[in-house]
Amino acid sequence: MLNALIILIFVAAGAVTGFVGVELIPRQWLGGAELTGARWVALGICSLISLPLGVLVSSTYRRLEQNIREMPTDSLISRSVGLVGGLIIANLLLGPVFLLPFPTQLDFVKWLASLLASLLIGYLGMTLADSHGRGLLKRFNFPVRTLNANGEEEAASFFRQSYVLGKILDTSVIIDGRIEQLMSTGFLEGPVVVPCFVLEELQLISDSSDDEKRAKGRRGLDILNQLQTAYPNRLVLHDLDYPKLTTVDAKLIRLAQDGEAALVTNDFNLNKVASLQGVAVLNINELSKSLLARHIPGDLLQVRILKEGKEAHQGVAYLEDGTMVVIEEGREHIGEQVDVIVTSALQTSAGKMIFARTHSRQLAT
Repeated sequence: MLNALIILIFVAAGAVTGFVGVELIPRQWLGGAELTGARWVALGICSLISLPLGVLVSSTYRRLEQNIREMPTDSLISRSVGLVGGLIIANLLLGPVFLLPFPTQLDFVKWLASLLASLLIGYLGMTLADSHGRGLLKRFNFPVRTLNANGEEEAASFFRQSYVLGKILDTSVIIDGRIEQLMSTGFLEGPVVVPCFVLEELQLISDSSDDEKRAKGRRGLDILNQLQTAYPNRLVLHDLDYPKLTTVDAKLIRLAQDGEAALVTNDFNLNKVASLQGVAVLNINELSKSLLARHIPGDLLQVRILKEGKEAHQGVAYLEDGTMVVIEEGREHIGEQVDVIVTSALQTSAGKMIFARTHSRQLAT
C-alpha cells in the first residue's frame, strides 16, 4: 500500500509539473503548437519519467526501513545522535560564511557550501558515533526482558555498571546445569544474559520427538526458572536478534561483540571460533579441569579399591571427582579402604589417571 502511494505521489507530482511547467517554455520552442495540447503532452512525458523515479524511491525506502529494523538499538541511537551532532556542528561552522558579503551572482555558493558541509560533517559524526558511541551507550542501558515468578516475560530496564561486563549463556551451558552452582559461589559476577534466540532453541529442543533431546531441553528450561527464582535481579532475557545470521552460534558471537560481554559455553567449537573473533570466552569444562586436585608423586591418599585392574595384581579405585587411581599390588585389597602413595599421574583425553602403590609396600622398600 505504501509503495503504491509513493509511486502515485511521484506520478501526480510529475504530471502537475509537466502541465504547469509548459508556461515556462519559450513560445518559439513550441513551434506554433497550441498551449493546451502542449500541456497534455508535457503531462504525459513527465508522468512517464516520474513513474520509474517513484519505483526507485519506493524500493530505496523499503531497503532503508528493513536495515533500520535489523539494526541493533544501541547502534541506531548512536548513529542518530552522531548525525544530529554533525549537522549542528556544520551549521555552527557555516555561520560566519553566511555573514560574509558575496556578490548577488555568487549567492549560490553559500547554499552549496551549506549542503556539502552538512553532508560531509553529518556523515562524519554518524561514522564516529557508530565506531565509538555504542561502547558508551552500553555502559548505561540495553533493552532486556526478565522472567517473572510465573515464568512469563515482562519488560525491564537493566542498568549496567561500568565496571561489570555481562555474561551471555549459550544453550549447552544452560543444559549442563553447573551454571547454577557457579553463580552460587560468587565467582560469576555481573548480569547473566540469556538471548531470546537461545530460549527459542531450548524450546525447539524441548519439543523434539527424540526423548533424549526433549529431556535436555526441558532440563534447560527448568534450570532457567530456578536461576530466575534464585537471582531475579541478575538473570535477564535480551530481545535483540540478528535475522540475517542463520546460526545460533553466529548470533551469540555477534551479541557478545556488540555488548562487549563474555560468552559462557561448554561448546568446544564455539569456544575456538569466538576466541578467534576476539570474544572473551568462559568455558566451564576448562574451569572444571583446572580445579581438579593436582597430585604429585609422594602424596598420600586414602581410597577404597573397587575392582581389578588390567594388569596382574592391579586394583582400581576412584577419587571423589571421578579420577581413576590404578594401584600396584591392589588386587588383594579389593573392597578395603587402604592408604596409597602416588607414584605418577597421567592426563589423557578421557581424563586424569593416577598411579599409586599401597603404603605398606612403599614402607617395605
